[in-house]
Amino acid sequence: MEPSPEQSPHHAYPDHWEADVVLRDGGTARIRPITTDDAERLVSFYEQVSDESKYYRFFAPYPRLSDRDVHRFTHHDYVDRVGLAVTIGGEFIGTVRYDRINDQGRPASAPADEAEVAFLVQDAHQGRGVASALLEHIAAVARERGIRRFAAEVLPANNKMIKVFRDAGYTQRRSFEDGSVHLTLDLEPTEKSLAVQRGREQRAEARSVQRLLAPGSVAVIGTGRTPGGVGRTVLRNLLAAGFTGRTYAVNRAFDEGLATLDGVPAHRSLGEIDEQVDLAVIAVPAHRVPEAVADCGEHGVQGLVVLSAGYAERGSAGRELQRELVRQARSYGMRIIGPNAFGIINTAESVRLNASLAPESPARGRIGLFTQSGAIGIALLSGLHRRGAGLSSFISAGNRADVSGNDFLQYSFEDQDTDVALLYLESLGNPRKFTRLARRTAAVKPVVVVKGARHSGTNPPGHAVPVSRIPDATVSALMRQAGVIRVDTVTEMVDAGLLLAGQPLPAGPRVAILGNSESLGLLTYDACLAEGLRPRPPIDLTTAASPQDFRDALAEALADGTCDAVIVTAIPWVGENGEAETGDGEVLAAALHGAAAKSPAKPVAVVHVEIGGLAEALAAASSTAAPRTRPTTLAAQPSGPPAATAPTEDAPQEAAAAEEADRTERPPGRIPAYPAAERAVRALAEAVKYAQWRRQAATPGKVPEFLDETTDEPGAAALIDTLLGATPDPRGRPLTHDEARELLGRYGIPVRPTLPAPDPETAVAAAARLGYPVALKTTAPHLRHRADLGGVRLDLADEDALRRAYGEFTELLGKPAELLPVVQSMAPRGVDTVVRASIDAAAGAILSFGLAGAPSELLGDTAHRLVPATDRDAAELIRSIKAAPVLFGWRGSAPVDTPALEELLLRLSRLVDDHPEVVSVALEPVVVAPQGLTVLGASARLAPPPPRGDLGPRRLPNY
Repeated sequence: MEPSPEQSPHHAYPDHWEADVVLRDGGTARIRPITTDDAERLVSFYEQVSDESKYYRFFAPYPRLSDRDVHRFTHHDYVDRVGLAVTIGGEFIGTVRYDRINDQGRPASAPADEAEVAFLVQDAHQGRGVASALLEHIAAVARERGIRRFAAEVLPANNKMIKVFRDAGYTQRRSFEDGSVHLTLDLEPTEKSLAVQRGREQRAEARSVQRLLAPGSVAVIGTGRTPGGVGRTVLRNLLAAGFTGRTYAVNRAFDEGLATLDGVPAHRSLGEIDEQVDLAVIAVPAHRVPEAVADCGEHGVQGLVVLSAGYAERGSAGRELQRELVRQARSYGMRIIGPNAFGIINTAESVRLNASLAPESPARGRIGLFTQSGAIGIALLSGLHRRGAGLSSFISAGNRADVSGNDFLQYSFEDQDTDVALLYLESLGNPRKFTRLARRTAAVKPVVVVKGARHSGTNPPGHAVPVSRIPDATVSALMRQAGVIRVDTVTEMVDAGLLLAGQPLPAGPRVAILGNSESLGLLTYDACLAEGLRPRPPIDLTTAASPQDFRDALAEALADGTCDAVIVTAIPWVGENGEAETGDGEVLAAALHGAAAKSPAKPVAVVHVEIGGLAEALAAASSTAAPRTRPTTLAAQPSGPPAATAPTEDAPQEAAAAEEADRTERPPGRIPAYPAAERAVRALAEAVKYAQWRRQAATPGKVPEFLDETTDEPGAAALIDTLLGATPDPRGRPLTHDEARELLGRYGIPVRPTLPAPDPETAVAAAARLGYPVALKTTAPHLRHRADLGGVRLDLADEDALRRAYGEFTELLGKPAELLPVVQSMAPRGVDTVVRASIDAAAGAILSFGLAGAPSELLGDTAHRLVPATDRDAAELIRSIKAAPVLFGWRGSAPVDTPALEELLLRLSRLVDDHPEVVSVALEPVVVAPQGLTVLGASARLAPPPPRGDLGPRRLPNY
């Protein structure tokens, strides 16, 4: 909404303050600045507020607003006086206002850094988290305008408002003066305030998805009058699944006399329905969708599933239609799945919802599935069905214009019916948030992801989200850091999901292999070694083995304390008449289940060849297994201090308790069967790595305290301000060698000095100043860090050696003006490494490590971690590259000083985390010796800091 010309001309309307938010009950609302055009809305809003709420706001009876009040509350300069409103359907449901004040409490301007704040929320919307959302946003606005503290006067009886301030997590002071409670809030975000914000975000977004998946009533808009068509198909699937709520068929083309269709009430519009409709499935042409959405919004529908196509997948015009669709739906407080969606499914017995185009509702199970592709969704549903796996929920989001994989993670985290979350993603709208949510969810249940469109460099048609430029290998590394099980294909996702949903987590990598085929056992053994597992020699039961032999061998392997998992290999066995038996799969399945049920809880997988009925029997045994025993989630906890919702604090304890429950308390589940040894082993290897991550997550790493004592954060900040200047170039600027050296030195990262050597005499003088032996290097871009091209001469012990090397340089490589040679004192011998940090606009700051040289670059042997890095992250970073053995004494060489290298990584991580203006740093090479290390080269780039959406107030993305 643009301001009228009456608005102060020197302070433009701050449209970046506009935001869509999810409220506590899962509905949406819009927060925006109040303008002079809002006078009528404000008066109407105030008339709907109770006398009690008015009294709490003004400390006296205040039945109506005067013209002067209306003018004051709608005229703001957006600096010293700011008002925000929460709207639904274009009407106000809550407001907040601040006025900058001085030490005496009088109106003031900058540099005064305190403001008085006051809220008013319509009584019908109190309890939905409106005031809490407003406080987050008005606090962010105030910080942007240089305000550091809020002051508020609250009547003692206004417990709701006092609680809003108390629970926000900000540092606060409270006193009782003149019959009111005086509150002062420091607006600098704290660990507690951030935890409160994220906890509220999690509960609200999870609730918004839950409202979509568990409606009390569904209307299918666009139900055809004749069989066939998208709408009629969805209606038929809803009825076939046995939906427990009320169902309606809606089509404006229905004859007036039509009362029912397929046995459900038929209506021409939602206005004809006497009862509340919770969910609308829209299956009309795109040009008619706005009319349908308006009808839904005006009649209180809570959420939409838009199956209609013709949006962003059709190009720029369709993308704008898609954006308008989202704006329209959110203006009414509704969330959207789609457009171009395949639908949603919830198999809970109390719901039994199949609002999708899937002709058959999947069996009830423990797997939650989210996909951004209808075609992949069909393939996954079919593959899971064939292998006897059940689902708890399914969302096919299509163009994912609103509800995304992040929302699904929020829901899965606390859904007691889901043990494993599977996601097929083609784009990540907010990678930073995704990794944060994935880490929290993975601490209590596995998250398996397939990332499509990995190498295209663009988003798939229809996905109007920012494109991240970080390589796919980096994305994979960051997912692994967050505990995500990243696989390459949907087949691997199903394989891993079946094992994780049906079996406990392994305590380690030791694998027992048993079966009636020596060859199949050896293939399994080799596959285990290739995946980094530790297999025991296969136990050959021979082809004469009976189901009882399998049962006895499996029970013995499971009871063995030196075994963490068992893979059973089976081929048709030879019967009494000497012929192969192929029809006794059920008998073998019963034997295997019998052994697993009476043995210690360890994962079991079966590799079989042409044994009829075996896979089905193994799957049918417990496709609706009892849920895991795990700690109570946030949604089920009684209300208490908001700080208890901190993801970084809860996740380790939840991980430890849930893992113990996996191993000791869960009843035996379905045993997954695989047609190939490699597939079973790969799924088991993923489970082993995930279980190891869970154990480590139980005791998270720390940022060492020594960094606080040996870093000069204020000095670095002042230097950065000086280097950027008063009006920094938005594109940023590279630092000179000396500037980078000075900045890094503020964080305890010394860089060995280099001196320019434009001619031999200057080179000799530089060497005399630095002391022999020295190195002569070229800094020309095409030769930099390329010792293999002759651009570096080392161990020059005296002047003669230096002059000789200089002459060879210029003779072989070019003129000094082209080579830009420098002289540097020699560092102790060691392993050359590269340490980098960079900021991706979508993913955030990333720390990278690898060995120096062309082979590592060509092979992509670089490890990555998100910033801020902990001591554990630093240790894992240097050990996760393939060439890591070089650092630890490979082939008789001396191990290098890895603790010094870990400290360097932590210092660089701290630098870029403290100062987001440092958008890239490269330390190359870093020579790591048996004692200590030396940074020989450094480059850095500064730029105005990119926005940190993860630290700002809650808001839904707008793509």
